[in-house]
Amino acid sequence: MADALETIQGSDLTAFLPPDDVEPREGAVLILFGEGESGPDLLLTERSHTMRSHPGQVSFPGGSIDPGETPRQAALREAQEETGLDPAGVEVIGELPQLWLPPSNFAVTPVVGWWRDPSPVSVRSLEEVHAIYRVPIAELRDPAHRIRVRSPRNPDWLGPGFLIGPDKDVILWGFTGGIVARLFGYLGWIEDVADAPITELPAYMLRGRTAHERP
Repeated sequence: MADALETIQGSDLTAFLPPDDVEPREGAVLILFGEGESGPDLLLTERSHTMRSHPGQVSFPGGSIDPGETPRQAALREAQEETGLDPAGVEVIGELPQLWLPPSNFAVTPVVGWWRDPSPVSVRSLEEVHAIYRVPIAELRDPAHRIRVRSPRNPDWLGPGFLIGPDKDVILWGFTGGIVARLFGYLGWIEDVADAPITELPAYMLRGRTAHERP
């Protein structure tokens, strides 16, 4: 991963990069790898199912960068606020190129970290977070858990997705699913599964959707 951070380009992760002629809002997310009970894993959160925007969306911990903060500081702060993790136990490896969400004009810096000293995590606000997952990398690599998801805004577009959670009934897709798929592909951890089954989004995830689900 550390070697990849020296060579990976934004275009390796998404078709949308911050343009020069706009001034986007800035945010940061934490891509946190750890060593869990089932081996190496990735920390993800599931947004509340009642939120007005992106209900039930599985995402990396993160949010807006406050004035005076660096992306690294913002990513760690947001992760602590959302999950309760202790930032002191996180070793930041580096940052991925800044990515752009056109409809919301949000430029997001993914901060990659290693959970050197794991701390307990739990839902801190049910109004914002429905659940927290430490998803084993082996499960994300398993073709049996790979799916394709049809965009609600463009029925002709199918994006990569993963089934996660104890019962493999939680859908990781959209921006975060695309980043996971492309990053893992760049690292050589997974290959494209062209015939992965198409999975429909549950009704609660379709409320208040905006167009930025495409990676």
